[in-house]
Amino acid sequence: MIKTAAIFSGTRLGCIRGGRVVFAGLGFTVEAGGALVLLGPNGSGKSSLLRVMAGLLKPAVGTLSWGGATVADDPEAHAGRTHYLGHHDAVKPVLTVAENLGFWARLHEPHAATAGRAVEVALERFGLGHLAAMPGKMLSAGQKRRTNLARLLAAPSPLWLLDEPTTALDRASIKTLEAVLAEHRAAGGMVVLSTHADIDLPGAVELHLDQFAAADEDES
Repeated sequence: MIKTAAIFSGTRLGCIRGGRVVFAGLGFTVEAGGALVLLGPNGSGKSSLLRVMAGLLKPAVGTLSWGGATVADDPEAHAGRTHYLGHHDAVKPVLTVAENLGFWARLHEPHAATAGRAVEVALERFGLGHLAAMPGKMLSAGQKRRTNLARLLAAPSPLWLLDEPTTALDRASIKTLEAVLAEHRAAGGMVVLSTHADIDLPGAVELHLDQFAAADEDES
């Protein structure tokens, strides 16, 4: 069970990519059981913000905090409580679906039996049981995405950061994801995701990134 009483927050965050200010003065707060949905047009910084939240990209300015402590002071602890799923499905082509999930499970759980059970649960929940022995290179786009999402259950973490998680999913798989997200939040977990598609995330707070775009220097 995921349990945390911490608050994850960002204060006056700014991000620069390729010499361009992507966003500035951005703030957010996510409490245990909470969800934050990142919205905005392409290029508004949704993916960049998720990478900043994950500690994969250093903000140009501003502070990330967890439970009142600055994330930058202990990046390893933050990595241990965070599960980031980006645009690209991290599925190793030569490993089977079960082996891919087992790799992630063992990163979070040193006990083989416990990790193995977590993999079984993840396979069943995302309808991958019949594909357990299938090499990653043989999977369709939707199957790869479900395998990637199954990592969330195979390697549990309090904070889930998801970049367009519904891409390539059919409606039934989206329903499964919605249920998994609800259960994670009910157990005290946190969810931050970007999306261009409708997803049922009751009580989620919306963050519109275009509101934090840098002002045009030519404007008077």
